[in-house]
Amino acid sequence: MDFTRTLTFLWTPWSLAISAAIVLVTAGLCFMAWQRSGFARSQGLLEFLRLVIVVLLAAMFNQPEWVEEFRPDEKPEILVLVDDSVSMLTRDVESSGAGSGRSTRKEAIVALTDEGAWASLSDRMNVTIQPFANDESHTRSDLFTPLNQAPGKFGNLIGIVLVSDGDWNEGPPPVQAATALRMKEIPIFTVPVGSPTRLPDVELLSLEAPTFGVAGKAVRIPFTIESTLPREFLTTVTLKSSEGSEVTRDVRIAAMGRTSDSLLWNPVGTGDFTLTLTVPQHTEDTLPDNNQLTAPIAIREEKLRVLVVESVPRWEYRYLRNALSRDPGVDVSCLLFHPGLSKVGGGNKDYIKQFPAGLDELSRFDVVFLGDVGIEDGQLTTENCRLLKGLIEHQASGLVFMPGGQGRQFSLLESELEELMPVILDELQPDGWGSRTPGHFELTELGRRSLLTRLADTRDDNFSVWEDLPGFQWYAPVLRAKTGSETLAVHKDITNKHGRLPLLVTRTFGAGKVLFMGTDGAWRWRKGVEDKYHYRFWGQVVRWMAYQRNMAKGETMRLYYAPDQPLVRQTLVLHANVMETSGEPLAKGDVTARITAPSGQSETVRFTSAGDEWGVFDARFTAKEPGKHQVRLFCKETNATLDTSFFVQGDTAELPGKPARPEVMEEIARVTRGRVLEPDKLDQLVQSLASLPEPPTSVRRVQLWSHPATAGLVILLLSVFWIGRKAVGLV
Repeated sequence: MDFTRTLTFLWTPWSLAISAAIVLVTAGLCFMAWQRSGFARSQGLLEFLRLVIVVLLAAMFNQPEWVEEFRPDEKPEILVLVDDSVSMLTRDVESSGAGSGRSTRKEAIVALTDEGAWASLSDRMNVTIQPFANDESHTRSDLFTPLNQAPGKFGNLIGIVLVSDGDWNEGPPPVQAATALRMKEIPIFTVPVGSPTRLPDVELLSLEAPTFGVAGKAVRIPFTIESTLPREFLTTVTLKSSEGSEVTRDVRIAAMGRTSDSLLWNPVGTGDFTLTLTVPQHTEDTLPDNNQLTAPIAIREEKLRVLVVESVPRWEYRYLRNALSRDPGVDVSCLLFHPGLSKVGGGNKDYIKQFPAGLDELSRFDVVFLGDVGIEDGQLTTENCRLLKGLIEHQASGLVFMPGGQGRQFSLLESELEELMPVILDELQPDGWGSRTPGHFELTELGRRSLLTRLADTRDDNFSVWEDLPGFQWYAPVLRAKTGSETLAVHKDITNKHGRLPLLVTRTFGAGKVLFMGTDGAWRWRKGVEDKYHYRFWGQVVRWMAYQRNMAKGETMRLYYAPDQPLVRQTLVLHANVMETSGEPLAKGDVTARITAPSGQSETVRFTSAGDEWGVFDARFTAKEPGKHQVRLFCKETNATLDTSFFVQGDTAELPGKPARPEVMEEIARVTRGRVLEPDKLDQLVQSLASLPEPPTSVRRVQLWSHPATAGLVILLLSVFWIGRKAVGLV
C-alpha cells in the first residue's frame, strides 16, 4: 500500500500577519534584553528559548496538521453473495423458451455463479463468488451475517452483489447490515429470484409419529396437509413402513387452508421402523417435492404399572378396574379403603393390602388413580401425599383425580397434593352436584385437537361421538381451572361467573402429568357399544401419562427427555432416575451419558443431582446434526448402564414452496444506493459494477495544534525557561 506524509496549515492572511508580527516583536525584545546583559551567554540562551516558545505558539495559531494518505495498490473487490438455502430449490421461475416449464430458483441463477460471467471485470477488479447458508443442512437462511461480515473479510470492497429470494428466518433484519454498508459507501446490487406469490401447491406439513409404540396396539399417526389450490379435492394418502406394510386413507383436502387428519398403523412386531407418508400429486400441484415425509418410530413390548386407590367401590371404580385389568399392556394394583371392611384390600390378585411403603415401592407405578379418598383414619396420610407429589414431580409418573359424592378429596387440599390439583373446588358444596337430568360433556377447541380425547379417527367423527355419549348424573363442585391448566371438556349446560364448568382438565407438574376427571359417569359410555369408548379412553389416559417415563428404562435406571421429537440445534432436557441395586433411589452419584451422533462424533454429558430423595439427575444436550443418536447412560456408583437412542429431526424452519420476498431485496438496494436487477440482466449488472468509482484514498489527519503532545511540549519549554531564569538570578 502506497502512502505520503505532508504537513499542512489552516492559515488565513489575518492569522499569518498576526503571527508574524508577534514573532518579529518578540525577536526584537529578545535582542534588546540580550544586549542589556552585555551579550552574556546564559542570557542569550534564555532569550533564544523565549523566541522558540513564541514561534511554536504562533505556529499553533495557524492550526498545523500532519496528513498521511494511504493509497491501496491492490485491485478493488467485488463480492457476489449467492443464497444456497433450501428455499432456493422452489420450482417457481418461468424458464425461457417455449415448453420449457418452470425451473428452480437455484437453476435460474446458475449463470451468476459462473466465474466466466465476471471475466470482463478481471482487469480492474477481483470478483469473489461466495455461496451462503446458515448451517450445513442449508435449512436456515441468514442474510444479515454475510452482509455484515463482508467489509471485514475484504479490505478493499467497493460493491456487493446479493443473489437471493429474500427469504430469511434467522438473525437480525438484513436492512441493519445494509445501513452499516451505506455508512461505508459500499452499494449492494440485489438480484431477486422467485415468485412473490405462492404457486398452486399441496404440501405435507407434518407427520407427527410418536417416539415409540406398543406391540399389538394400533398407533395413531396424525398429519397435516396444506393446500393453496382454489378448490377442495378428495385424495388418498399412503403410509408405508420400512417392514413393508401399507395403510391408505381417503382425505378431503380443504381449499386454501390446512387439513389435519390421522392414520392407524398396526405394527407387526417390535423394533425400529421408519414410516413414510405420501400425498399423491394433484393435477394442479406445481411443487411435488414436498408431498412426502418420513418419521422414525420404535415398537416395544409394554407393561405399565397402575395403582388405583378408592374408598367405596362405586360403579366408576368397578368398570375402571375391569378396563385396566383386561388391558394386556397394563399391570393394575388396587387399594380399597372401604369403610365397612375390617381389612384393607380386596378379593383377588389385583388388590394390595396397604399403600406402598417407601420410595422403592411407590416408584414402581407409572400412573396413580385417586378416587373418592382423602386424609383420614384408615385412608391416606400426609406422608403418602408427600410421596405421591414427589413421584409425579421427579419421576414423571401420572396422577388422576377422580372425586366422588363423599367429598373426601377436599381433605387432600390440606396436603402437598393441593399444588397438583388442576382446578379450584367449591368448598361450600363438598358433595358435588347431582341431577336426574343427565349432563353432557362438550369438548373445548383444545379438547378437539387433543389425542387424549380422540375416540374416533377423524375430528368430525370424534366430535359426533362426544355429542352422543351417554350423560352423567353427578359432577364435581368445580369453580374454575387453575392458571397453567388445559381444559379439554366442560359441562355443556352449567355455567358460573367464570364461564362453563371445567370437567376434564390436565396440567403438567414437574416431570409428570395430572388429570382431573370431574364426573363419575364414564362407565355409562359402555351403553350400546360395550367397551369401545370406555376402554379406549382410559387406555389413552394411562399411556399419555406414562409416555415420558417409559421412553427408556432398565432394571435400575430410567431416562426420559423433552421435547420427545427434538430439532437440530434445539436444547434437549435429559432427566434420569437412578436406583440403588436394592431399589431405593440413589441419593448422590456420578451419572454421565455418552451420546453418539449419526456421523460418529461422540459427546459426554454429565448429569447433576436435582432431587436427592428421588434419585433425579438432569442434564442438557444440543444436537448439531439430524438423525438417530445413540445414548449410553452410566452410573459410576452402581456400575449400571442403559442403552437407548433418540431421533433428531432436520430443522424445517425453511422449506421449498414459500413465496419469494422481493421487497426485502429492494429495501437493501435502496438503503445502500445500489440497484435491483433481474437474473437475466447480467450484462447490465456487469456494466453497473464496472462504472463503480475507485475506492477513495484513506486519509489520516493528526491535528498538531490541539494534540496533547504539543501541549506537553509547550509546558516543558516553559518549565525549562523558568528554571533557567531562576538559575541566572533573574527571578
